[in-house]
Amino acid sequence: MPTAYCKTPIGIISITEEDGFITSIYALDEEHEVTPPETPLLQLAIQQLDEYFAGDRKVFDLPIKQQGSAFQQQVWDQLCKIGYGKTISYMQQSKFMNNPLGIRAIASANGKNHLLIVVPCHRVIGTDGSLTGFGAGIWRKKILLEHEARVMGVGQTTLDF
Repeated sequence: MPTAYCKTPIGIISITEEDGFITSIYALDEEHEVTPPETPLLQLAIQQLDEYFAGDRKVFDLPIKQQGSAFQQQVWDQLCKIGYGKTISYMQQSKFMNNPLGIRAIASANGKNHLLIVVPCHRVIGTDGSLTGFGAGIWRKKILLEHEARVMGVGQTTLDF
C-alpha cells in the first residue's frame, strides 16, 4: 500500500492509500523521514492537510474508506457532521445517534477511527468540556481545537443540531 509521511504542526503524519481510497491518517509519536507522495491521491491528501493547517480548508474532499462494523461506520459518519470549529460531547453524540445508552460503545468506535482530522473525532469532548479520549494524544486534540477556533475567530463552541 502506498504510504506518504508529511510534517504538520502536530508532528509527522502517515497517510495510507489502498484501492483508490485514503484508508488511514495517523499522527506518529516517533520521528520518521518525510517522504514525497507516490500517487496523485496521496499528493491530494497532503495538499488538503496543508490547507487545513494553513486555515484555508474546513471540509475535506477525499475518497476515504476504513474497515469497521456497520455501527462503527454510523459513528464515523456522525463525526463528519460536526462542523469545523465546533465540538460536541460524547453524550450529545449518543443522543444525535438516537442511542443515549450507547455512549461507551460510541466513544469506543470514535477511538477506532483511523482517519485523523478528516473524520474529526478530535471535535468530541467530555460533557464537562474536558479534552478526553483521543488516541493521538490529548495535546494534539488541544492543538487541533485551538487551531480551528483561531481560524473561526472565536473561542471553542459547541454544536447544536
